[in-house]
Amino acid sequence: MVRYSLALVLVLALAACGKGPGAGPQKGAPAAPGQPLLLSAEDVHTVKNTALASGPSITGSVQPERRADLRAEVPAVVLQVLKENGDVVRKGDLLVRLDDTSIRDALASAESTSRSAVQAHEQAVRAYDRMKTLRTSGMASAQALDDAEVKRNNSQSDAEAAKARAIAARQQLARTEVRAPFDGVVSDRKVSAGDTTQIGKELVKVIDPASMRFEGLVSADQIGAVKAGQSVNFRVNGYGDQEFAGKVRRVNPAANATTRQVEVLVDFTSKEQPKLAGLYGEGRIETDTTSSLTLPATSVVRDGDKTSTWRVKDNKVQKVDIKVGERDPRTGDFPLKGGLAEGDKVIRYPTALLKDGQAVVASASPGAATPDATAKNTSPVAKPTQTNSPAEPKS
Repeated sequence: MVRYSLALVLVLALAACGKGPGAGPQKGAPAAPGQPLLLSAEDVHTVKNTALASGPSITGSVQPERRADLRAEVPAVVLQVLKENGDVVRKGDLLVRLDDTSIRDALASAESTSRSAVQAHEQAVRAYDRMKTLRTSGMASAQALDDAEVKRNNSQSDAEAAKARAIAARQQLARTEVRAPFDGVVSDRKVSAGDTTQIGKELVKVIDPASMRFEGLVSADQIGAVKAGQSVNFRVNGYGDQEFAGKVRRVNPAANATTRQVEVLVDFTSKEQPKLAGLYGEGRIETDTTSSLTLPATSVVRDGDKTSTWRVKDNKVQKVDIKVGERDPRTGDFPLKGGLAEGDKVIRYPTALLKDGQAVVASASPGAATPDATAKNTSPVAKPTQTNSPAEPKS
């Protein structure tokens, strides 16, 4: 009995508050309006004209314009490697030292031979001068004078040859010290101390990170529209969504015989440039630019073959059917072909919970109130009217 009595009391209390099973909106009464949508300035996008670029795609890699593959010019043993990968070097810095023992011995022999040849030439010159004087006084024959002249000329040739051999030996000695040809960074060290090098063996690579350029490839079918001076926008792997700007410097006059692609050199025009060589990049060359109304990809709602968006007008949300073109590869926006006009405002990130005709309320500043609190205060049905005063006794 007590259980039934409590149930009866609960039913009567709910009926008194208008919440009982039979309590509901009377027939013909207007339905309560939905909760208004709270929007901030960041949630709304204004449709406007935007420059759209079109042109052939380009793929390639970032490479330094100034790079040097330093190779051994003398056969020798590596004594010391003074720089490692990533070390910054200045022009003239010593990178690799090779064994110069045999070359020093050859240089000493060449210099000694050169001194002897010079002395012999000086002696032959003095002998020729004496013979010339004797010939003038009639005390020497013409044949003797000719022989002295021949000896002088031969000694001069021998002295010049000896000097050349000494110079070559000094050059060989200088080649045992491999130095940086310009300011840059060591990108690849190929040898270690104790290695035996032959002429042409690669020792180290030095690049200049400040001279990066984009070496791209364009299909031969589209190369006719590419010209020097055109703008290029591309992204590089390792730099996320960061976009780099460049300008075409030169188009290779010959296509690759295997891939049928043409090399295009692009100079960076943006302030920030990649500092790593060999990174893959892809982008598009702007061969044609047009102006059109655009819409962010996040605002476009696709339902099968239909495309729509949510427009904010007269403080209400309206679902509008639109027509869009091909997505712009540079900005990611869609060009509008119909459905909206310039200046229209659309929701940037629409959801499936939106309803056509739903009211819109602009949010206050971020520090004024939270979105939930503002929505509760602005919604006419968010807070139900309390029928019983807190001071009244419970039934």
